[in-house]
Amino acid sequence: MKSILQILTMGIGFVITCPDTIAAPSVVVSAFGRMPDGAPVKIFTLRNANRMVAKVAEYGATLTELHVPDGKGGTINVTLGFDNLAQYLGRHPAFGATIGRYANRIANARFMLDGREVKVTQNSGKNHIHGGKLNFSKLVWSGEVISRKADSPTVAFNYTAKDGEEGFPGELKVRVTFSLNDQNELKIHYTATTSKPTVVNLTNHGYYNFAGTGDILDHELRLFATTYTVPGPGLIPTGEIAPVKGTGLDFTKPLPIGKRIKEFYDATGGYDHNYVIDGKPGRLRMAARIREPKSGRVMEVLTTEPGVQLYTLNGAKTDLTGTGGVRYQRHAGFALETQHYPDSPNHPHFPSTVLRPGETFDSTTVLRFK
Repeated sequence: MKSILQILTMGIGFVITCPDTIAAPSVVVSAFGRMPDGAPVKIFTLRNANRMVAKVAEYGATLTELHVPDGKGGTINVTLGFDNLAQYLGRHPAFGATIGRYANRIANARFMLDGREVKVTQNSGKNHIHGGKLNFSKLVWSGEVISRKADSPTVAFNYTAKDGEEGFPGELKVRVTFSLNDQNELKIHYTATTSKPTVVNLTNHGYYNFAGTGDILDHELRLFATTYTVPGPGLIPTGEIAPVKGTGLDFTKPLPIGKRIKEFYDATGGYDHNYVIDGKPGRLRMAARIREPKSGRVMEVLTTEPGVQLYTLNGAKTDLTGTGGVRYQRHAGFALETQHYPDSPNHPHFPSTVLRPGETFDSTTVLRFK
């Protein structure tokens, strides 16, 4: 139904028609808050034709919200996060943030590179994790709109890490783009260049819950991974790559996430393991498929990375108020961190994370919703 405005002037009829509703713009840029030093932080809202919405903030290049159709004409937010910048500045498990310069762990916060020892920040006992104390998730990136096309709105976030930042050599220029298409795919693309030989491992630390509230223990998970990196003390890989068959880590067939937690991982509270994705690294391929049984909502994860870390928000002290007033407690969400293996710089037989001048780090992960 269209509204009609008829204007009669000098005996001639002019008819102007306009739709009752106007399509929302594909990208909206708005204020998200200010840092303690007064620096402004923007947030970018992307929309597609199917009512899917992704919100990404400059602080931490963070995916703050991801709304997908609920089958009833509305949408539901399926990622964990907060309503405002002040909450992100507080203590939380890096909800939705871009992680770097090195995601996951480095044993004893040191490694050898071209014959010399590199020491990085110790921020997990004696080890290094997720880029250090002031890592990429806690910094303000520079955001920009790349495309406002209705079928592929795209935004990019840029950050330049100084030579020696958190102990890592080389000035590192990083760019992360988020694009949303009408196939309900959110594509995350990372690139990086360096001025000196260094190591790089980037990922997004999104947590998901397809029911919107409660826990994710009944979510059915399939991982396209027949092996994993065996963890030792402190979840540092021993170097062994072993089959998942016959272990509590076997998700080669769909299985509720919580089915084996009490049997195998009651002491740690859940999963925090790196899987070796089947297929050739560097090629976009399936890593995981997750289904929420009540709604039938499905997410497929595709990536060019060699590994994916499954984490089930195991912290017993997790008790936060998130987006829309939702309470987040233990197992409120799961993370699938597509990345290189933990402690790769100390295991030469793992896929290399070394980046040299003249080279470009290039990585893609796609979240496809059905």
